[in-house]
Amino acid sequence: MMRKRQIEAKDVQGLKFFDKLAPLLERLHDVGTKRDRAHNRILHYDHYCLFILLYLYSPLVTSMRALQQASDLDVVQKKLGVSRFSFGSFSEAAAIFDPHRLREIVQELGAELKPLPRDPRLKDVQHILTAVDGTLINTLSRILAATCGCSRSTGKPQAAWRLHTQFEIERSIPSRIDVTGGSGKGPNDERAVLAEHLQPDRCYIMDRGYSKFALFNFINAIGSSYVCRIRDNSSYKVLEERPLSDVDRQAGVLQDLIVEMGQSRSGEDRPNHTLRLVVVRTTPHKGHGEERGHDSDGFLRILTNLTDVPADVIATIYSYRWTIEVFFRFFKHILGCRHLLSTDPRGVEIQAYCAIIACLLIMLWSERKPTKRTYEMVCFYLIGWASEENLLRHLEKLKPLA
Repeated sequence: MMRKRQIEAKDVQGLKFFDKLAPLLERLHDVGTKRDRAHNRILHYDHYCLFILLYLYSPLVTSMRALQQASDLDVVQKKLGVSRFSFGSFSEAAAIFDPHRLREIVQELGAELKPLPRDPRLKDVQHILTAVDGTLINTLSRILAATCGCSRSTGKPQAAWRLHTQFEIERSIPSRIDVTGGSGKGPNDERAVLAEHLQPDRCYIMDRGYSKFALFNFINAIGSSYVCRIRDNSSYKVLEERPLSDVDRQAGVLQDLIVEMGQSRSGEDRPNHTLRLVVVRTTPHKGHGEERGHDSDGFLRILTNLTDVPADVIATIYSYRWTIEVFFRFFKHILGCRHLLSTDPRGVEIQAYCAIIACLLIMLWSERKPTKRTYEMVCFYLIGWASEENLLRHLEKLKPLA
């Protein structure tokens, strides 16, 4: 069996990229240092984030052990301004640093992005279109075994985390990520997490897993709207059938209804506002993968509290829900977040926000939307295979954001 090659200085040559990152993270340097009464902390919050970004961008750094090897290199220490870290200090760091401080940076960078051109069909929708969903990410098994990260409730190792994400459609960025255990039950339930973090003036676009009367009531009460697919076997009483326009029919809309929905089996509250149900023709299919058992009968049933926009617009809004699936694919497979360095929920959230910051910076520097080729070019730059000129030439070829 071949042994893995040691990380060498020549493997991480393109560290000029981090000259642009370090000033952005400087504000984090003293976060979490109050307990450091001896003033001997070596690994600060900004350094921790830079190491995570090195892990995300360097194809040769694939584990915490490889990252520790990289921290022992003179060129890395000089560029990042930090000495070699220990496993213990890196694991402890995740528990004492506040991920919300990174969220501030994400929001600031996101505010600098120019919104993507708005779909003209959505001109009458006043709220911020926000797709909502969650995705599971596994921890690295060797890290799990080494750190013995355990669930507080069961005492068993926490092998996966769920990232509950709110994704702004028109800026193509996540505005919020909340990390819970991967079970999806109790406080980890996706509907409970969303209900806790609702904001006014948003249009939440959700799949059928979020269908719950109490959640709909919360969204309506806070001054937001929702467009949510409901289950094929949902029961309702038709109160009014609205006429369809030619545009509605061309969009595949079959029915535009005002409905009443009864009390659920669990006894949850009834909806306390007007419900509109738009039925759209779609392609029947069998569920597979995580959707196993969730078949489609060829009719998409979309429930909403938006009563004053055309039915075809409701169908269009829901079609944008898939942008969050595209983001999850980019997040996991392009930014290298299929696995996590930390088993602590704070560490998971920090890694998630570092990945988003990396993506936002590329979009801001280039005023272009990054692709898989962009990620590869940055990786080539960091291992010395591509020059800064090569990287800039690639960025110039990308499609403009607007």
